Amino acid sequence: MMMNRELRVRLVTASVFFLAMALLESAVVIYIRALYYPAGFHFPLVPMDANLVVTEVCREVATMVMLWTVAAMLASRALERFAWFCIGFGIWDLGYYAWLKVLIDWPSTIFDSDLLFLLPLPWVGPVWAPCFISIGLIVVGLIIIAARSRDATWKISASIWWLLGLSVLVFLVSFMMDPFTQGIRTGSFVRSVQTPSSSMSAVIDSYVPGPFSWGWFLLGSVLGLVAVVRSYRSLAGLSKGIVEK
Repeated sequence: MMMNRELRVRLVTASVFFLAMALLESAVVIYIRALYYPAGFHFPLVPMDANLVVTEVCREVATMVMLWTVAAMLASRALERFAWFCIGFGIWDLGYYAWLKVLIDWPSTIFDSDLLFLLPLPWVGPVWAPCFISIGLIVVGLIIIAARSRDATWKISASIWWLLGLSVLVFLVSFMMDPFTQGIRTGSFVRSVQTPSSSMSAVIDSYVPGPFSWGWFLLGSVLGLVAVVRSYRSLAGLSKGIVEK
């Protein structure tokens, strides 16, 4: 994937910012763990005040807004903004785990479970899973940027968009399936309806990760891989004057 000098400089500069964001994110998590998990992070989670849970959710939303804002400053068209968001999210997420490993030597292995996000339900999975997705996002973003640098009219076909969308949906199911089924089984969802102000706490306070939903994750990986391969073939076809429909 050849890029001109301007795009390479932009990519390096943006990567520095995304890695700095990752350091800031990891620092916040390290402070939280020092306060709530002095003996080391573990499940079930230590109960937190509902206001702190809301603050965490707001921080996650703010992170996504920051990533999208940078993408909007790097490109003026929607597809390129999407590409830069994918690249930013991937670098930020990989950098987050890299900084945690450097600063507090966590995770001990890539198979350690982590609480990834809180919306709309807790996302839980082994560390390698979000890292795998982040690599895929970076690849997708680079393909789009490279293709648009060769042909400003290049677009992702509708079939590839469907594959990408289904892949994301299935990945979300794989991360939220276990928290959801445990929430139903233990009745924490019922308690969350009865006390909405502490709904998130009711779901996660007693949660201990069960077996990861490998089947769902594998399906999402296959769908995503097909989309990436087809996108790359479309990029390669630009040099031959062929664009996949």
